[in-house]
Amino acid sequence: MTRQASAKASRAAARKPVAKAAAAKKPATKKANSAAASSYHHGDLRDALLKAAEKILERDGLPGLTLRAVAREAGVSHAAPAHHFGDLTGLVSELAAIGFRQFNAAMRAAGEIGTTPVETGRARATAYVDYARTHPGMYTLMFRAERLDMKRPALDEAAEAAFASLVGAVGADRKETIEEQTLTLDQAADIVRAWSLVHGFTSLLLDDRLYDVLRRLPAGTDADALLLAMLRRANTPIVPQP
Repeated sequence: MTRQASAKASRAAARKPVAKAAAAKKPATKKANSAAASSYHHGDLRDALLKAAEKILERDGLPGLTLRAVAREAGVSHAAPAHHFGDLTGLVSELAAIGFRQFNAAMRAAGEIGTTPVETGRARATAYVDYARTHPGMYTLMFRAERLDMKRPALDEAAEAAFASLVGAVGADRKETIEEQTLTLDQAADIVRAWSLVHGFTSLLLDDRLYDVLRRLPAGTDADALLLAMLRRANTPIVPQP
């Protein structure tokens, strides 16, 4: 055998184990996904997918949230999210429902703070902003109506609960019971004013549009101090809730 023929044979022999090793990796990945999926019960897998989606949303933002990305994050097959939620709209709508429930819990807890309507209103406003800063991706998703299916029962229920809480808080401030389905113009004005004030502040804060204002303030003055100063200058107590 010539040196050239011997070298070719050596190279061919060296390639065979590499090809076998590469081929062996593919079934292992499929088996891993299958094992991960089988380790979940039906409800557990759904919850795991939602947790994975929330993690992606906060880490990568809404553009990074896809069905495939969620499946990879949860370690299951690419078909799993579609099986549970239908499509991406279904997934993000269920995720937004979780956001509203989290948000509502924060608002309820804040509503128990303070001994006067002014103190309670300020506590709720602070909780509103704190939730958005802690969960910016979720907060942004909750108000992206064009990406959501508001007719999905979970989202509709959670959003309605948020509105009912707002109506109740404004009614308490006005010292009257407000029927949320039949608002007067003045009642609606107070509801929208309370929501607009803190929601607008929060949006400016998340978009980093308050930087030019904050840098002109005395040293040590932060966004929290600016929020409280803004609320103090309101004509009546502010009790925000979407």
